[in-house]
Amino acid sequence: MASLGAMLSLSDINADGLEDVKQTCHVKCLTAVVDVGDSKACAEVVSATVKQLGRLDFVFNCAGVNPTAYDLTETTDDYYDKLMNTNVKGTYSITRAAIPHLPPGSAIVNVSSVMGVTAAAQYAIYCATKFAIVGFTKAMAMELGPKQVRVNAVAPGYINTPSNAGVVAGAEEVAEQEKKVALGRFGTAGEVADVVAFLFSDDSRYMSGSVVEITGGRI
Repeated sequence: MASLGAMLSLSDINADGLEDVKQTCHVKCLTAVVDVGDSKACAEVVSATVKQLGRLDFVFNCAGVNPTAYDLTETTDDYYDKLMNTNVKGTYSITRAAIPHLPPGSAIVNVSSVMGVTAAAQYAIYCATKFAIVGFTKAMAMELGPKQVRVNAVAPGYINTPSNAGVVAGAEEVAEQEKKVALGRFGTAGEVADVVAFLFSDDSRYMSGSVVEITGGRI
C-alpha cells in the first residue's frame, strides 16, 4: 500500500513490529498499539485515523493468531477465547467502527485462510474462526453493497512468515508442507499484499463478497 502512495494507519499488539514496518513505509504512517480483542480500543484507533489523516478509504483486517494442532478435548477456554477474540472479534470491531467513515467506492478486505474454505483435523477452533470470517465477509458485502462499499476476503495457504507453524517447526516441516503445494514453495507476504492491493483497486470494482484463495495450488 505504501508503494502505491497510500497514507497508512497501522495497528498491532506488537510495538516493535509496528515500528519495524513503519520504517519501511516512506509515506505518512500512523501507528498504534492495539489489542483488537478490545472493541473500545478498535473504535478509538479508527476515530484517531480519521481525525489525523482526514479520511478512511480502505480497511485491511489482518490481525490473527496462527493455529496449534490440538484434539478438541485438549483445547482450553483460554485458547478458544484467544483465537475468537483476535481472529473474529477483531475483524468485527474494526469493521463496525469503520463503517460510518467509509465513502462510496471504498473497500474492506478481511483475512480468512485456506482453512476457512476447507477443514483439517486438530484445527477445529482455528477453522471455526476462519469460516466465520468468510461468512462475515459475505454478509457485510450484502449489507454495505447499497452504500457502494465492497467487502472481500483473501484465503492464504502456506505463507512464509515468522509465525507460520511450519516455519516455527523447522526446515523439515517446511519441506513436508511444500510437497502439498503445486508450485512447490511457500508464498510470500508480498504475494498476498499484491492480491489485497488488487481488491482495493478499481480493477476489482465488480468484486464483492468474494473469497480469493492464495495457495500456490494446494494439493
